[in-house]
Amino acid sequence: MSRSGAPLFAQPLATFERDGLKATLARAGLPADDLDADGPLFWRFERDDMPVGFAGIEVHGADALLRSLVTLPPLRLQGVGGAMVDKMETEARARGARAIYLLTGDLVEFFAKLGYAPCARERVPAAIAATAPFAGLAAATVMMKQM
Repeated sequence: MSRSGAPLFAQPLATFERDGLKATLARAGLPADDLDADGPLFWRFERDDMPVGFAGIEVHGADALLRSLVTLPPLRLQGVGGAMVDKMETEARARGARAIYLLTGDLVEFFAKLGYAPCARERVPAAIAATAPFAGLAAATVMMKQM
């Protein structure tokens, strides 16, 4: 739950909703070029029937990539992002992942509070390193968490 106490509802994103996700990611400065590719799975998050954000995962065997996490601006700093990460970790575990990786620019401290630690790029599994976000975010900090 977010700090407001209202439950956070995660809904798999329908194909026709991906344009909205692309626009939201572009406004947040996040890559959106590969959203139509096979592999990435995306969710829309709502609270009280209002959209609060989006997130996605890519699962490659026992490893997953948390990607495209964005909380809508008016709802930031209210616990929504942490709740979204928790739901994505649960989804990744349900799909067989035992470790989850992510790339971030300025949210290192946020993810560290959620149990993620910086990880050298050369230690990232090949399937995760080959994903489009890794190619597009060369300067980002890589973080990982064992689940």
